[in-house]
Amino acid sequence: MNGFDKSAQSMSLVAFLAVATVALLLCVMTGPDRDDLDEFYAGSRSLSPLQNGLALAGDYLSAATVLSTTGIIALTGYDGMILALSITLSLVLLMFLLAEPLRNAGGFTVGDLLVRRAPGRAVRITACATTLAALVPMMVVQLASSGDLLSFILGFDSSGFRTGAIIGLGTLMIGYAAIGGMKGTSLIQIVKTVVLFVAAFTISVLIMNRFGWDTGALLSAARNSSGAGAGYLRSGLQFEGSGLDMVSSELTVVLGAACLPHVALRMTSGRSTQAVRRSLSWAVAVVATICLLVVVIGFGAGALVGHDRITAAGASGNSSILQVSGVVAGGGQLGALIVTTMTTAIFLTLLASVAGMILACANSLAHDLFAHGLHGVRDPNRKPLPGLSEMRTAQASAIAVGLLAIALAVVARHWNVQALATLSFCVGASALAPALVYSMFWRRFTRTGLLCTLIVGTVTAMVLITGTNLVSGSPSSVFPGQDFNWFPFTTTGLVSIPAGFLAGWLGSVLDRREAAEERRRYEAEEPRILAGIPPAPPAPRP
Repeated sequence: MNGFDKSAQSMSLVAFLAVATVALLLCVMTGPDRDDLDEFYAGSRSLSPLQNGLALAGDYLSAATVLSTTGIIALTGYDGMILALSITLSLVLLMFLLAEPLRNAGGFTVGDLLVRRAPGRAVRITACATTLAALVPMMVVQLASSGDLLSFILGFDSSGFRTGAIIGLGTLMIGYAAIGGMKGTSLIQIVKTVVLFVAAFTISVLIMNRFGWDTGALLSAARNSSGAGAGYLRSGLQFEGSGLDMVSSELTVVLGAACLPHVALRMTSGRSTQAVRRSLSWAVAVVATICLLVVVIGFGAGALVGHDRITAAGASGNSSILQVSGVVAGGGQLGALIVTTMTTAIFLTLLASVAGMILACANSLAHDLFAHGLHGVRDPNRKPLPGLSEMRTAQASAIAVGLLAIALAVVARHWNVQALATLSFCVGASALAPALVYSMFWRRFTRTGLLCTLIVGTVTAMVLITGTNLVSGSPSSVFPGQDFNWFPFTTTGLVSIPAGFLAGWLGSVLDRREAAEERRRYEAEEPRILAGIPPAPPAPRP
């Protein structure tokens, strides 16, 4: 079924069990003290720039990103390569535009970042809802993929096995988030990034060696095996010749990836602004290198595995990275070791990515919704939850969010879940990106404008995604037998991103009652947010 011999399958299973056990042990050893919220939410900001950079690269290179990008490159060629470039550009955008203001603003959650400009429970509750809308779909994608990949590697194809794999792996991910907190999940991300780099580098070297280190020969072989002819190496194969659809998709990836909650909050865990800048430098270098390796692997899969065998294992091509690993590794113990390295990297990517997203959602629920949102609604003078209670609430929230993601993944395990991954990027680009940009840089931004941005951006993305060809109207859609494709694009960004920015602008311009107060509040915070200068102490009374 998958081309792996018994030795490779056995070694992959043993390696996965060993990695999962060691990762859980790391979380237990580095777990926070009983009542240290800063350690649970931000790891006490104890990571070095290199460590934080590797962890940030791990957050960026989720399993959905690595697997789907490789598959898209293998199946569509040029368009997939542009997608890999967009991922790197997204991190560069974060580095030059938002990284330092986010670090200077500080906080544990997206709600903390936004209430610097517009205090209030409504802002925190809406920010929490937007965080869930952005991350839960991505968690479902990766959990559903974990069951498919485990069954593919081990050669089992039963629905019961896939369901059991989703539940088991999901339970592990919940444990990592609830026990380890930010520091534990960061260490797993670091290990994952290193292992992924080693595996991708090894497979890329083997692929290039197959073609005598001739890039032209690799591209020609991939084109000949694609079934698309010369169009494989030209723009438009994925987007059926629509330039607007490509612009929409790339804009969504660039803005959405940079502003997803678990990525944005990585900026606040740096020791200082200088440390964050150095972390981003490491992260950009690592992500750019791995994306280049993914491009080589994608074209190698297209050339050595071929379109028919890739789509036979799944319409989206998510298994192509494992298929080409099996082809180039060969037999024997060395081949089994190479395949085991790649499968271990993929499993680590799944475990680390979902654990980080569960933690971001749990932190937002505990900190924004319960501690500062719903807590004390009846009594405004009531103090927020104490540290120990809030941390216990965050751990309970991690369990609840993880169980929700597991249940949804079990339901969606037979679907093509690319639409859910796209929805996460669309919410990040349409709601969170405008909210963060306006909050950091626009003096006239008000609470009403902020709420309008979050609500309109999220709702617009969720409504428009139902009309795309990812949901219906194509053989690879969620409902291939139906056709209610009323929105003629693959992503919603071309409409939902302008809608999010426009809603924030209109809400702020029309909200004249709060405009002066909000502007004064921003001017007091502006030196610290943009330049890291602490506010001046109040003048002494005469």
